[in-house]
Amino acid sequence: MSNLVSAEATVTVTAVTEYDYSDYYEPGIEVESPCDSSGMMDFCRVFIVVLYSLVIKFGFIGNALVVCVLIKHRKQTTMTDVCLFNLALSDLLFVITLPFYTHYTLVKQWTHGDFLCHLIGGSVSTAFFCSIFFMVVMTLDRYMVIMHDAKVVKYRTARTGFILTVAVWLLSFFVSLPSFIITSETMQPHGLGCTYEPKNAAWEAYTVATNSILGLVLPLLVMVLCYSRIIPVLMRIRSAKKQRVVKLIISIMVVFFLLWTPYNILLFLKFLHSEWNFLNDCDSLKNLKLSLSVTETIAFTHCCVNPIIYAFVGQKFMRRVLQLIKCVPGISISRRRSSGYSSRKSSVMSKSSESMFIM
Repeated sequence: MSNLVSAEATVTVTAVTEYDYSDYYEPGIEVESPCDSSGMMDFCRVFIVVLYSLVIKFGFIGNALVVCVLIKHRKQTTMTDVCLFNLALSDLLFVITLPFYTHYTLVKQWTHGDFLCHLIGGSVSTAFFCSIFFMVVMTLDRYMVIMHDAKVVKYRTARTGFILTVAVWLLSFFVSLPSFIITSETMQPHGLGCTYEPKNAAWEAYTVATNSILGLVLPLLVMVLCYSRIIPVLMRIRSAKKQRVVKLIISIMVVFFLLWTPYNILLFLKFLHSEWNFLNDCDSLKNLKLSLSVTETIAFTHCCVNPIIYAFVGQKFMRRVLQLIKCVPGISISRRRSSGYSSRKSSVMSKSSESMFIM
């Protein structure tokens, strides 16, 4: 019993001086401290639940359609489509974790056990890095196709796509191992929580470094360098199909970075606060906590955005979706909407260059 009281006391002190990962999902936490943010976190609680509920529905439906379309037309799959398929899988992995966090927010304690706590925490990190790495692969692939098409066409095979897929998922898993290990059930003043609490500064620095460097700086650098070379070439050759593929990939990347960059910057500020008492006054801490909660919630909405981009940028995706829905018993779709595919079936271009979503 004394150990339990001691543990609770320790957690209470920690909650006053640090803002751990659990705070972002526990808006109702009540801690006796001179900097009370309970009212602010009540707002976050409603904001998170409402937004996550919408993201779960649209994210699951949209990405499931992407996966089904690509599986149904797998014989026409290109390297770009392999990356889009894995982006959809990583987004679905994100979506699967959100009901747990939504429930966590509603009841204000973790009720799913320690194993699921480890699994969900690591899965979020794995899905994030998978999205980043596959966007980098798409960028490098597009660069090689446009700049060195004749040299790389023989290497862009199904076997290469499979090897890249396995390599990226394994890399994402190993980078996320600390999240699988460190995220665990902890005793909080309101009950059990599921928190990511690095035991020392080294692990916290690793988290900030991987999110900032691997999740933001390095991918952005690769994309800027590649597209600064690609775009002038496309302007000269005026290949409409290649331009549409580049437009799709750039749209996916821009939206991803717009959604995730604010959260990564605030994570870095949180790290500065914990290590060097940066932004240590009450108002700054409350604003930092609120901003982290809001930007993380917004960042998580990226898992339902890509299918929307495909629908607006891709010329073929919606037609593929309508064909897929047409096969569902009890649903009737006018043939006029899907006749375009059969009339242009003979115009399918080489697998070595374009995505089936674009043509």
